[in-house]
Amino acid sequence: MFSIQPYQNLHKAKWNNVINQSQSATFLFYRDFMEYHSDRFHDNSLLIYENERLQAILPANCVENSIHSHQGLTYGGLIVTENFDSSDYTDMLGYLYSYLKQNNITHLYIKALPEFYISSNQKYVDFKQNEENTIVYKSEKVLAIDYSKPLNIHKSKLKNYRKNETKGFVIEEETDFSLFWNKVLCPRLALKHNTKPVHTLKEMMYLKSKFPNNIKQYNIYFNDEVLAGITIFDKGSIVKSQYGATTDLGEKLRAIEYLFLKLIYKYKDEGKSFFSMGTVTENTELGYNPGLLKQKEELGCSTYYQDFYKIML
Repeated sequence: MFSIQPYQNLHKAKWNNVINQSQSATFLFYRDFMEYHSDRFHDNSLLIYENERLQAILPANCVENSIHSHQGLTYGGLIVTENFDSSDYTDMLGYLYSYLKQNNITHLYIKALPEFYISSNQKYVDFKQNEENTIVYKSEKVLAIDYSKPLNIHKSKLKNYRKNETKGFVIEEETDFSLFWNKVLCPRLALKHNTKPVHTLKEMMYLKSKFPNNIKQYNIYFNDEVLAGITIFDKGSIVKSQYGATTDLGEKLRAIEYLFLKLIYKYKDEGKSFFSMGTVTENTELGYNPGLLKQKEELGCSTYYQDFYKIML
């Protein structure tokens, strides 16, 4: 019933068509997004056919004898078309595992979608279902606001928000990421965390050119001086704050807090389902940053989880 092909450039239209047909897919799975950092990863994406009809894709890269649901993406797994019969999941996975073993792959690593990305009517392959050789080797906290519930923003945040309404802040949606990247984000990450953004400025400008309606940059100014910014990835029913950073003055004036609340209200009014603020992961004994967790909870977020699977073939 099933056959598998490694992805090649000639399959781009077919691949993107599956993304168009799948409710659980987001713009991150389009080839134009996946390939902006193709020099960093050995792509080993797969197309899975059922009776010669393309029914699923696996965004993936290869590291030695292991296949990873693409390490350049926040999440992954098998993306299936809406007409795929869910009763065939087990058979499809069995065929996939056999194919990988025949190609000398010993392990398959999957970064599952965070819990709130999957609604009850969506088709999504659960890799831990009935699999003896599958372990959850990591589970990360992901913070998000569920717009179907009343907003639960801390009273101190709302008090400061109301005060700042008359301060004279100006919020602009920008098409150029340069000011935020060079004056706010990169200096802040270097100073506070001795690190750099995952995306370079050049990469962000490229991605913005490919996905102008999905990637947005909002900066906040006071007296013509940039104080903070937030980069939004709009994934349809879910929006995610991909980057958020502030200057020292912006921190003092609570500018990023004000900007977050403005965007939270904006996307609620637009009918989005969730506003995601990403993970609070930290390489410490706790495994997460309690201060960052508190900040996001006070902005109205609840904790969800993203599981990471290791499948021993």
